[in-house]
Amino acid sequence: MRIKICGITQKDQGKAILELGVNALGFICVPESPRYILPLGIKEIIQDLPLTSSYIGVFADASLETILETVTKTHLSGVQLHGQESREFCVQLKQELPHLEIIKAFRIRNRETLKLLDVYYSVVDTLLLDAYHPQLLGGSGVTINWQDLREFSPPIPWLLAGGLTQDNLKTALVQVSPHGIDVSSGVEKSPGDKDLIKVKKLLENLNQTSSF
Repeated sequence: MRIKICGITQKDQGKAILELGVNALGFICVPESPRYILPLGIKEIIQDLPLTSSYIGVFADASLETILETVTKTHLSGVQLHGQESREFCVQLKQELPHLEIIKAFRIRNRETLKLLDVYYSVVDTLLLDAYHPQLLGGSGVTINWQDLREFSPPIPWLLAGGLTQDNLKTALVQVSPHGIDVSSGVEKSPGDKDLIKVKKLLENLNQTSSF
């Protein structure tokens, strides 16, 4: 299963998290976020890390120019769109960055929200389903109603996000079958400061769940 830890801001933590067995790191490129990191900071973290892992820049309603400039300055292998980006914008971005993974995130209010995802299946590589929060785009600690996702089976890979922790991961994965998980606040001491003990415990619980 793909495991993405999002909101990385410290070089030593990024390296340690990969060494624990995580295979994707997320970097918040939204200036308003408490987990925001500058492109130079992203580059400094990634440049000494394995090329086999995924490094995802998270944007929210950023301009195409901003995204392309950030990608140019860093070694990102993917872009996550966490705002209200249209299908057309995703098409344009994929044309500009054909070799990068494009992830489109959606904040799920209820089952009706899932109907809005269909038009994106052919224009992005991966979906990410996060919990809806009226003020926060992500990292809120709020969970999705996993019952709403029981029959969710899109034709492309998808990641489950939204308030996942070492304590509720097993419960979530008994109900839904994502291709991967995305965790941020659930493995933090404070926004952007990861707790390696929580990451390790999360992975241990994931391995136990996978062996059922």
